[in-house]
Amino acid sequence: MIDKNIDQLKRLKLRKNAEMRLKVYGILSISLALIMLSTLMISIGLSGYSALQQAYVKLEINVDSKKVLDEKGGFSNQKALLVNWDGIVSNSFITNFPEITKRSEKRSLRALMSSNAGYELRQYFQKNPDDLDENITIWLSASDDFDQYMKGRFNTSVDEKDRRLSNQQLKWIDFLAMEKISKLKFNTSFFVNADSREPESAGILGAVVGSTLTLTITILFALPLAVMASVYLEYFAKPGRLTDFIEVNINNLAAIPSIVFGLLGLSVFLGFFGLPRSAPLVGGLCLGLMTIPTIIIASRASIRAVPPSIKDAALALGASRMQAALHHVLPLAAPGILTGTIIGMAQALGETAPLLMIGMVAFIIETPDSFTSAATAMPVQIFMWSDSAERAFYERSSLAILFLVGFLIIMNSLAVFLRRKFEKKW
Repeated sequence: MIDKNIDQLKRLKLRKNAEMRLKVYGILSISLALIMLSTLMISIGLSGYSALQQAYVKLEINVDSKKVLDEKGGFSNQKALLVNWDGIVSNSFITNFPEITKRSEKRSLRALMSSNAGYELRQYFQKNPDDLDENITIWLSASDDFDQYMKGRFNTSVDEKDRRLSNQQLKWIDFLAMEKISKLKFNTSFFVNADSREPESAGILGAVVGSTLTLTITILFALPLAVMASVYLEYFAKPGRLTDFIEVNINNLAAIPSIVFGLLGLSVFLGFFGLPRSAPLVGGLCLGLMTIPTIIIASRASIRAVPPSIKDAALALGASRMQAALHHVLPLAAPGILTGTIIGMAQALGETAPLLMIGMVAFIIETPDSFTSAATAMPVQIFMWSDSAERAFYERSSLAILFLVGFLIIMNSLAVFLRRKFEKKW
Protein backbone atom coordinates (compact mmCIF):
# COMPACT_ATOMS: atom_id res chain seq x y z
CA MET A 1 0.00 0.00 0.00
CA ILE A 2 2.83 2.37 0.88
CA ASP A 3 4.65 1.54 -2.38
CA LYS A 4 1.47 2.28 -4.33
CA ASN A 5 1.10 5.69 -2.70
CA ILE A 6 4.76 6.46 -3.40
CA ASP A 7 4.25 5.57 -7.09
CA GLN A 8 1.20 7.82 -7.25
CA LEU A 9 3.14 10.69 -5.69
CA LYS A 10 5.97 10.20 -8.19
CA ARG A 11 3.55 10.21 -11.13
CA LEU A 12 1.84 13.28 -9.72
CA LYS A 13 5.20 15.01 -9.37
CA LEU A 14 6.13 14.07 -12.95
CA ARG A 15 2.83 15.49 -14.25
CA LYS A 16 3.36 18.71 -12.34
CA ASN A 17 6.90 18.98 -13.67
CA ALA A 18 5.64 18.36 -17.21
CA GLU A 19 2.97 21.03 -16.76
CA MET A 20 5.55 23.45 -15.42
CA ARG A 21 7.88 22.79 -18.36
CA LEU A 22 5.03 23.33 -20.79
CA LYS A 23 4.16 26.59 -19.07
CA VAL A 24 7.78 27.74 -19.18
CA TYR A 25 8.06 26.78 -22.86
CA GLY A 26 4.92 28.78 -23.61
CA ILE A 27 6.18 31.85 -21.75
CA LEU A 28 9.55 31.60 -23.49
CA SER A 29 7.90 31.27 -26.89
CA ILE A 30 5.67 34.29 -26.34
CA SER A 31 8.60 36.30 -24.94
CA LEU A 32 10.77 35.39 -27.91
CA ALA A 33 8.00 36.39 -30.31
CA LEU A 34 7.53 39.73 -28.54
CA ILE A 35 11.29 40.36 -28.56
CA MET A 36 11.53 39.62 -32.29
CA LEU A 37 8.49 41.79 -33.04
CA SER A 38 9.87 44.65 -30.91
CA THR A 39 13.26 44.35 -32.60
CA LEU A 40 11.64 44.47 -36.02
CA MET A 41 9.47 47.49 -35.21
CA ILE A 42 12.34 49.36 -33.56
CA SER A 43 14.59 48.67 -36.54
CA ILE A 44 11.95 49.92 -38.98
CA GLY A 45 11.22 52.90 -36.74
CA LEU A 46 14.86 53.93 -36.56
CA SER A 47 15.06 53.77 -40.35
CA GLY A 48 11.84 55.66 -40.99
CA TYR A 49 11.32 58.25 -38.26
CA SER A 50 13.52 60.78 -40.08
CA ALA A 51 11.04 60.82 -42.99
CA LEU A 52 8.75 62.87 -40.75
CA GLN A 53 11.10 65.78 -41.42
CA GLN A 54 12.16 67.35 -44.70
CA ALA A 55 14.84 69.92 -45.54
CA TYR A 56 13.41 73.22 -46.79
CA VAL A 57 15.11 76.38 -48.05
CA LYS A 58 13.79 79.89 -47.38
CA LEU A 59 13.57 82.06 -50.51
CA GLU A 60 12.52 85.64 -51.23
CA ILE A 61 10.37 85.66 -54.37
CA ASN A 62 8.33 88.18 -56.34
CA VAL A 63 6.18 87.15 -59.32
CA ASP A 64 4.48 89.58 -61.70
CA SER A 65 0.72 88.97 -61.66
CA LYS A 66 0.47 89.78 -65.39
CA LYS A 67 2.33 86.56 -66.16
CA VAL A 68 -0.22 84.24 -64.54
CA LEU A 69 -3.56 86.04 -64.15
CA ASP A 70 -6.21 86.16 -66.85
CA GLU A 71 -8.35 89.16 -67.82
CA LYS A 72 -10.82 88.43 -65.00
CA GLY A 73 -8.08 88.35 -62.38
CA GLY A 74 -8.13 84.56 -61.95
CA PHE A 75 -5.18 82.20 -62.05
CA SER A 76 -4.63 81.05 -65.65
CA ASN A 77 -3.16 77.58 -66.04
CA GLN A 78 -2.31 78.32 -69.67
CA LYS A 79 -0.27 81.38 -68.76
CA ALA A 80 1.31 79.53 -65.84
CA LEU A 81 2.65 76.91 -68.23
CA LEU A 82 4.68 79.61 -69.98
CA VAL A 83 6.32 80.81 -66.77
CA ASN A 84 9.78 79.44 -65.95
CA TRP A 85 9.03 78.59 -62.33
CA ASP A 86 12.26 76.61 -61.93
CA GLY A 87 14.20 79.60 -63.16
CA ILE A 88 12.50 81.87 -60.63
CA VAL A 89 13.45 79.47 -57.84
CA SER A 90 17.03 79.10 -59.06
CA ASN A 91 17.57 82.85 -59.41
CA SER A 92 16.24 83.49 -55.94
CA PHE A 93 18.36 80.71 -54.46
CA ILE A 94 21.56 81.93 -56.13
CA THR A 95 21.15 85.39 -54.57
CA ASN A 96 22.27 83.83 -51.29
CA PHE A 97 25.72 83.39 -52.87
CA PRO A 98 26.59 86.63 -54.71
CA GLU A 99 30.24 85.58 -55.00
CA ILE A 100 29.35 82.73 -57.35
CA THR A 101 29.70 83.74 -61.00
CA LYS A 102 30.83 80.63 -62.86
CA ARG A 103 28.17 78.66 -64.73
CA SER A 104 29.47 75.33 -63.43
CA GLU A 105 29.19 76.51 -59.85
CA LYS A 106 25.72 77.89 -60.46
CA ARG A 107 24.73 74.53 -61.92
CA SER A 108 26.04 72.74 -58.81
CA LEU A 109 24.18 75.21 -56.61
CA ARG A 110 20.88 74.75 -58.45
CA ALA A 111 21.21 70.97 -57.93
CA LEU A 112 20.70 71.54 -54.19
CA MET A 113 17.08 72.54 -54.76
CA SER A 114 14.40 69.96 -55.46
CA SER A 115 13.41 69.41 -59.07
CA ASN A 116 9.83 69.98 -57.94
CA ALA A 117 10.50 73.29 -56.19
CA GLY A 118 9.19 75.22 -59.20
CA TYR A 119 6.00 73.17 -59.19
CA GLU A 120 5.58 73.86 -55.46
CA LEU A 121 5.94 77.58 -56.13
CA ARG A 122 3.31 77.44 -58.85
CA GLN A 123 0.93 75.53 -56.58
CA TYR A 124 1.43 78.15 -53.87
CA PHE A 125 0.44 81.05 -56.13
CA GLN A 126 -2.44 79.06 -57.55
CA LYS A 127 -3.84 78.81 -54.01
CA ASN A 128 -2.75 82.32 -52.97
CA PRO A 129 -3.08 84.61 -56.03
CA ASP A 130 -3.28 87.66 -53.75
CA ASP A 131 0.44 87.24 -53.00
CA LEU A 132 1.39 88.02 -56.60
CA ASP A 133 3.32 91.29 -57.07
CA GLU A 134 4.40 91.00 -53.43
CA ASN A 135 7.80 90.14 -51.99
CA ILE A 136 7.02 86.90 -50.19
CA THR A 137 9.10 84.55 -48.07
CA ILE A 138 8.43 80.91 -48.90
CA TRP A 139 9.96 77.61 -47.82
CA LEU A 140 10.56 75.22 -50.73
CA SER A 141 11.88 71.67 -50.75
CA ALA A 142 15.59 70.99 -51.02
CA SER A 143 16.98 68.01 -52.95
CA ASP A 144 17.00 64.56 -51.41
CA ASP A 145 20.80 64.61 -51.02
CA PHE A 146 20.57 67.99 -49.27
CA ASP A 147 17.90 66.50 -47.03
CA GLN A 148 19.90 63.38 -46.18
CA TYR A 149 23.00 65.44 -45.33
CA MET A 150 21.07 67.65 -42.91
CA LYS A 151 19.66 64.54 -41.23
CA GLY A 152 23.15 63.08 -40.80
CA ARG A 153 22.43 60.17 -43.14
CA PHE A 154 24.87 61.22 -45.86
CA ASN A 155 28.20 59.40 -45.77
CA THR A 156 30.86 62.10 -46.06
CA SER A 157 33.74 59.67 -45.45
CA VAL A 158 33.45 58.37 -49.02
CA ASP A 159 35.84 59.81 -51.56
CA GLU A 160 34.45 62.97 -53.16
CA LYS A 161 34.34 61.54 -56.68
CA ASP A 162 32.14 58.68 -55.43
CA ARG A 163 29.67 60.99 -53.64
CA ARG A 164 26.56 62.68 -55.01
CA LEU A 165 27.53 65.91 -53.24
CA SER A 166 30.89 67.61 -53.63
CA ASN A 167 32.83 69.23 -50.80
CA GLN A 168 31.85 72.64 -52.12
CA GLN A 169 28.17 71.73 -52.07
CA LEU A 170 28.52 70.49 -48.49
CA LYS A 171 30.03 73.87 -47.53
CA TRP A 172 27.11 75.68 -49.15
CA ILE A 173 24.63 73.52 -47.19
CA ASP A 174 26.48 74.23 -43.95
CA PHE A 175 26.36 77.96 -44.71
CA LEU A 176 22.61 77.85 -45.38
CA ALA A 177 21.99 75.95 -42.15
CA MET A 178 24.19 78.32 -40.14
CA GLU A 179 22.37 81.36 -41.56
CA LYS A 180 19.02 79.63 -40.86
CA ILE A 181 18.12 79.86 -44.53
CA SER A 182 17.55 76.11 -44.54
CA LYS A 183 16.19 73.86 -41.83
CA LEU A 184 14.33 70.64 -41.19
CA LYS A 185 10.56 71.02 -40.93
CA PHE A 186 7.64 68.63 -40.55
CA ASN A 187 7.18 66.72 -43.79
CA THR A 188 3.56 67.42 -44.69
CA SER A 189 4.22 66.29 -48.26
CA PHE A 190 4.45 62.69 -47.11
CA PHE A 191 0.82 62.75 -46.00
CA VAL A 192 -0.80 65.00 -48.63
CA ASN A 193 1.02 64.04 -51.86
CA ALA A 194 0.81 61.05 -54.16
CA ASP A 195 3.90 59.30 -55.50
CA SER A 196 6.72 61.20 -57.21
CA ARG A 197 10.00 60.50 -58.96
CA GLU A 198 11.64 62.84 -56.45
CA PRO A 199 11.67 61.36 -52.94
CA GLU A 200 11.37 64.77 -51.26
CA SER A 201 7.94 65.19 -52.93
CA ALA A 202 6.70 61.60 -52.64
CA GLY A 203 3.74 60.86 -50.37
CA ILE A 204 1.31 58.12 -49.43
CA LEU A 205 -2.03 59.83 -50.00
CA GLY A 206 -2.53 58.28 -53.43
CA ALA A 207 -1.73 54.80 -52.10
CA VAL A 208 -4.00 55.26 -49.07
CA VAL A 209 -6.91 56.33 -51.26
CA GLY A 210 -6.19 53.47 -53.65
CA SER A 211 -6.18 50.94 -50.80
CA THR A 212 -9.42 52.40 -49.44
CA LEU A 213 -11.18 52.13 -52.80
CA THR A 214 -9.83 48.60 -53.31
CA LEU A 215 -10.97 47.40 -49.86
CA THR A 216 -14.39 48.95 -50.41
CA ILE A 217 -14.87 46.80 -53.52
CA THR A 218 -13.46 43.80 -51.65
CA ILE A 219 -15.94 43.98 -48.77
CA LEU A 220 -18.93 44.76 -51.02
CA PHE A 221 -18.07 41.77 -53.19
CA ALA A 222 -16.88 39.24 -50.60
CA LEU A 223 -19.10 39.74 -47.55
CA PRO A 224 -22.57 39.08 -49.09
CA LEU A 225 -21.35 36.07 -51.09
CA ALA A 226 -19.51 34.59 -48.10
CA VAL A 227 -22.46 35.00 -45.71
CA MET A 228 -24.94 33.56 -48.21
CA ALA A 229 -22.65 30.62 -48.88
CA SER A 230 -22.27 29.99 -45.14
CA VAL A 231 -26.02 30.04 -44.52
CA TYR A 232 -26.61 27.71 -47.46
CA LEU A 233 -23.97 25.19 -46.37
CA GLU A 234 -25.17 25.16 -42.74
CA TYR A 235 -28.96 25.04 -43.22
CA PHE A 236 -29.91 24.21 -46.78
CA ALA A 237 -27.20 22.07 -48.39
CA LYS A 238 -28.04 18.35 -48.39
CA PRO A 239 -25.32 16.08 -47.04
CA GLY A 240 -23.57 14.28 -49.84
CA ARG A 241 -20.55 14.15 -52.07
CA LEU A 242 -21.26 17.50 -53.70
CA THR A 243 -21.49 19.30 -50.34
CA ASP A 244 -18.35 17.55 -49.10
CA PHE A 245 -16.58 18.53 -52.32
CA ILE A 246 -17.56 22.20 -51.84
CA GLU A 247 -16.43 22.25 -48.20
CA VAL A 248 -13.06 20.66 -49.01
CA ASN A 249 -12.43 23.17 -51.79
CA ILE A 250 -13.37 26.12 -49.58
CA ASN A 251 -10.71 25.02 -47.10
CA ASN A 252 -8.23 24.50 -49.93
CA LEU A 253 -8.94 27.96 -51.39
CA ALA A 254 -8.11 29.54 -48.03
CA ALA A 255 -4.60 28.06 -48.29
CA ILE A 256 -3.87 28.84 -51.96
CA PRO A 257 -1.02 31.36 -52.51
CA SER A 258 -2.39 34.82 -53.16
CA ILE A 259 -0.56 35.19 -56.47
CA VAL A 260 -2.88 32.54 -57.94
CA PHE A 261 -5.82 34.89 -57.41
CA GLY A 262 -3.79 37.58 -59.17
CA LEU A 263 -3.35 35.27 -62.16
CA LEU A 264 -7.07 34.52 -62.08
CA GLY A 265 -7.88 38.23 -62.07
CA LEU A 266 -5.42 38.84 -64.90
CA SER A 267 -6.98 36.20 -67.13
CA VAL A 268 -10.66 36.68 -66.20
CA PHE A 269 -11.26 40.31 -65.20
CA LEU A 270 -8.69 41.86 -67.53
CA GLY A 271 -8.43 39.30 -70.33
CA PHE A 272 -12.04 38.11 -70.62
CA PHE A 273 -14.19 40.96 -69.25
CA GLY A 274 -11.83 43.72 -70.38
CA LEU A 275 -11.96 45.72 -67.14
CA PRO A 276 -9.48 48.64 -66.80
CA ARG A 277 -5.96 47.70 -65.80
CA SER A 278 -4.48 48.99 -62.55
CA ALA A 279 -7.92 49.97 -61.22
CA PRO A 280 -9.24 49.52 -57.65
CA LEU A 281 -12.27 47.76 -59.15
CA VAL A 282 -10.15 44.88 -60.45
CA GLY A 283 -7.92 44.85 -57.38
CA GLY A 284 -10.95 44.67 -55.10
CA LEU A 285 -12.44 41.77 -57.06
CA CYS A 286 -9.15 39.82 -56.91
CA LEU A 287 -8.78 40.41 -53.18
CA GLY A 288 -12.46 39.60 -52.72
CA LEU A 289 -11.96 36.16 -54.30
CA MET A 290 -9.03 35.62 -51.96
CA THR A 291 -10.98 36.77 -48.88
CA ILE A 292 -14.25 34.86 -49.48
CA PRO A 293 -12.96 31.48 -48.13
CA THR A 294 -11.66 33.14 -44.94
CA ILE A 295 -15.01 34.84 -44.28
CA ILE A 296 -16.94 31.64 -45.06
CA ILE A 297 -14.92 29.64 -42.53
CA ALA A 298 -15.37 32.31 -39.84
CA SER A 299 -19.09 32.71 -40.63
CA ARG A 300 -19.82 29.00 -40.48
CA ALA A 301 -18.04 28.74 -37.13
CA SER A 302 -20.13 31.65 -35.80
CA ILE A 303 -23.39 30.15 -37.08
CA ARG A 304 -22.56 26.78 -35.51
CA ALA A 305 -21.91 28.53 -32.19
CA VAL A 306 -25.57 29.67 -32.02
CA PRO A 307 -27.58 27.09 -30.02
CA PRO A 308 -29.87 24.95 -32.23
CA SER A 309 -32.75 25.75 -29.86
CA ILE A 310 -32.91 29.27 -31.33
CA LYS A 311 -33.65 27.91 -34.79
CA ASP A 312 -35.95 25.19 -33.44
CA ALA A 313 -37.98 27.73 -31.45
CA ALA A 314 -38.40 29.93 -34.53
CA LEU A 315 -39.52 26.96 -36.61
CA ALA A 316 -41.95 25.88 -33.88
CA LEU A 317 -43.57 29.34 -33.95
CA GLY A 318 -44.21 29.07 -37.68
CA ALA A 319 -41.14 30.71 -39.21
CA SER A 320 -39.77 29.26 -42.42
CA ARG A 321 -36.25 27.87 -42.56
CA MET A 322 -35.09 31.01 -44.37
CA GLN A 323 -36.73 33.28 -41.79
CA ALA A 324 -35.24 31.30 -38.93
CA ALA A 325 -31.77 31.57 -40.47
CA LEU A 326 -31.89 35.22 -41.50
CA HIS A 327 -34.02 36.76 -38.72
CA HIS A 328 -32.87 34.77 -35.68
CA VAL A 329 -29.61 32.87 -36.21
CA LEU A 330 -27.72 35.33 -38.41
CA PRO A 331 -28.10 38.36 -36.09
CA LEU A 332 -26.74 36.32 -33.18
CA ALA A 333 -23.82 35.12 -35.32
CA ALA A 334 -23.10 38.64 -36.62
CA PRO A 335 -20.28 39.49 -34.11
CA GLY A 336 -18.26 36.45 -35.17
CA ILE A 337 -18.97 37.09 -38.85
CA LEU A 338 -17.89 40.73 -38.44
CA THR A 339 -14.71 39.67 -36.68
CA GLY A 340 -13.82 37.23 -39.44
CA THR A 341 -14.56 39.90 -42.04
CA ILE A 342 -12.27 42.45 -40.40
CA ILE A 343 -9.45 39.90 -40.15
CA GLY A 344 -9.97 39.00 -43.80
CA MET A 345 -9.86 42.69 -44.76
CA ALA A 346 -6.66 43.13 -42.76
CA GLN A 347 -5.12 40.23 -44.65
CA ALA A 348 -6.26 41.71 -47.97
CA LEU A 349 -4.83 45.12 -47.04
CA GLY A 350 -1.35 43.64 -46.73
CA GLU A 351 -1.40 41.64 -49.97
CA THR A 352 0.92 42.66 -52.78
CA ALA A 353 1.23 39.74 -55.23
CA PRO A 354 -2.35 39.83 -56.64
CA LEU A 355 -2.12 43.58 -57.20
CA LEU A 356 1.21 43.25 -58.99
CA MET A 357 -0.33 40.76 -61.41
CA ILE A 358 -3.16 43.14 -62.43
CA GLY A 359 -0.87 46.14 -62.96
CA MET A 360 -1.38 48.16 -59.77
CA VAL A 361 2.41 48.54 -59.66
CA ALA A 362 2.12 51.45 -62.11
CA PHE A 363 3.66 54.82 -61.24
CA ILE A 364 0.67 56.98 -60.23
CA ILE A 365 1.23 60.68 -59.52
CA GLU A 366 -2.44 61.62 -59.13
CA THR A 367 -4.76 60.65 -56.30
CA PRO A 368 -7.45 58.29 -57.73
CA ASP A 369 -10.98 59.69 -57.69
CA SER A 370 -13.04 56.67 -58.78
CA PHE A 371 -13.07 52.88 -58.73
CA THR A 372 -11.90 52.74 -62.35
CA SER A 373 -9.08 55.29 -62.06
CA ALA A 374 -5.50 54.12 -62.27
CA ALA A 375 -4.27 53.56 -58.70
CA THR A 376 -1.80 51.79 -56.50
CA ALA A 377 -2.04 50.44 -52.95
CA MET A 378 -0.02 50.77 -49.78
CA PRO A 379 1.87 47.43 -49.99
CA VAL A 380 2.68 48.03 -53.66
CA GLN A 381 3.85 51.57 -52.90
CA ILE A 382 6.18 50.25 -50.21
CA PHE A 383 7.50 47.64 -52.64
CA MET A 384 8.22 50.28 -55.28
CA TRP A 385 9.95 52.64 -52.83
CA SER A 386 12.08 49.90 -51.29
CA ASP A 387 13.34 49.00 -54.77
CA SER A 388 14.56 52.56 -55.44
CA ALA A 389 18.20 53.48 -55.14
CA GLU A 390 17.81 56.79 -53.26
CA ARG A 391 18.28 56.64 -49.50
CA ALA A 392 15.36 59.06 -49.06
CA PHE A 393 12.98 56.50 -50.59
CA TYR A 394 14.25 53.89 -48.15
CA GLU A 395 13.33 55.97 -45.12
CA ARG A 396 9.93 56.78 -46.62
CA SER A 397 9.24 53.11 -47.25
CA SER A 398 10.10 52.39 -43.61
CA LEU A 399 7.70 55.09 -42.41
CA ALA A 400 5.01 53.76 -44.75
CA ILE A 401 5.51 50.28 -43.26
CA LEU A 402 4.94 51.70 -39.78
CA PHE A 403 1.81 53.43 -41.06
CA LEU A 404 0.52 50.20 -42.62
CA VAL A 405 1.35 48.07 -39.56
CA GLY A 406 -0.38 50.61 -37.33
CA PHE A 407 -3.51 50.41 -39.47
CA LEU A 408 -3.43 46.60 -39.36
CA ILE A 409 -3.09 46.69 -35.56
CA ILE A 410 -6.10 49.00 -35.36
CA MET A 411 -8.18 46.67 -37.56
CA ASN A 412 -7.28 43.59 -35.53
CA SER A 413 -7.88 45.44 -32.25
CA LEU A 414 -11.29 46.48 -33.57
CA ALA A 415 -12.06 42.84 -34.36
CA VAL A 416 -11.15 41.79 -30.80
CA PHE A 417 -13.20 44.65 -29.33
CA LEU A 418 -16.29 43.83 -31.38
CA ARG A 419 -16.04 40.14 -30.53
CA ARG A 420 -15.84 40.83 -26.80
CA LYS A 421 -18.52 43.52 -26.85
CA PHE A 422 -21.21 41.66 -28.78
CA GLU A 423 -20.28 38.05 -28.02
CA LYS A 424 -23.03 36.12 -26.28
CA LYS A 425 -22.28 33.21 -23.98
CA TRP A 426 -24.78 30.41 -23.97
